[in-house]
Amino acid sequence: MMSKKSMSTLERISFGEYVRSLRGKANLPLRKVAAELNIDTSTLSKIEKNERNANEQIIDGISRMFKIDQSELKVRYISDKITNQLLNEEDGLEILKIVEKKIKYYRRKKT
Repeated sequence: MMSKKSMSTLERISFGEYVRSLRGKANLPLRKVAAELNIDTSTLSKIEKNERNANEQIIDGISRMFKIDQSELKVRYISDKITNQLLNEEDGLEILKIVEKKIKYYRRKKT
C-alpha cells in the first residue's frame, strides 16, 4: 500500500515524468537506461515525454533497475492510461464510479 505522500506525488506527475525523475536522480544518461531496458533511446525518450506507452517488459525493467516496487509502477502507468482515455469525457468521473463497482462485482463473482 502506498503512503499519502507517494499518492500526492502520484497525482502530480505522469508515468513518463516519473521515469525521467528516476533516471535523473540516478544521474544516468538516456542511452544507458535504454540499453539496460533493451530499447532504443528514442523509445525511452518518447515514454518519458508521454508520447509512447511502455509495455510490461519495460515496466519490469524499470522496476528492477531503479529498485521500485513493480505494483507502484503499474498503478502509475495504468492510472495515466485511464486518465488520458477519460480526460475529455464529460461523464469521466461517473464512468470511473461504475468501473469501480464492476471490478468489485467481478472479483466477488470469481470467488
